[in-house]
Amino acid sequence: MNDFGQSRVEWTVVSSDIGPLLLAATGHGLVNVVFHADGPVREKALGQLGDRLGAGLVESAAGRLAEPIRALTAYFAGELREFGLPLDWSLCAGFNRQVLRELAGGVPYGTVAGYGDLAERVGSPGAAQAVGAAMGANPLPVVVPCHRVVESDGGLGGFGGGLETKRRLLALEGVLPEPLF
Repeated sequence: MNDFGQSRVEWTVVSSDIGPLLLAATGHGLVNVVFHADGPVREKALGQLGDRLGAGLVESAAGRLAEPIRALTAYFAGELREFGLPLDWSLCAGFNRQVLRELAGGVPYGTVAGYGDLAERVGSPGAAQAVGAAMGANPLPVVVPCHRVVESDGGLGGFGGGLETKRRLLALEGVLPEPLF
């Protein structure tokens, strides 16, 4: 990746039904989605992104981010059920990447899976807590739908974007009733 164009990370902040989202993409695909991307959250995320990827950051809502922006807009409008975007998995590795890839391909829109179920699917029964940690480390929330992972007793479990955000995403997909606000 010596070519500046390939090592460049394009980023922008877009409005959504769950607040501002920071989107970032490399030449390989969408690499990061960050919730609540106002001021300090945005600055911290950009600093970490530049450090982790060793790449120059360029603010741009065109180019690499045009399709992810279109897809997210369609998702929040209830018109898109599967993203199908190229994804850059470089911000996760090992078990986390394995779990997130299974989640991305194996838990469709409008459904949920348990932490333990995902652990079994990746050949690690009993690793529900590790699956929870993988969900918390998901660099591509919404697109890689960690909001669809719930506790076996029907509880929502945790969520990096906050439980209200998780409720809103599940309501959008018809899994929960619309929140009253």
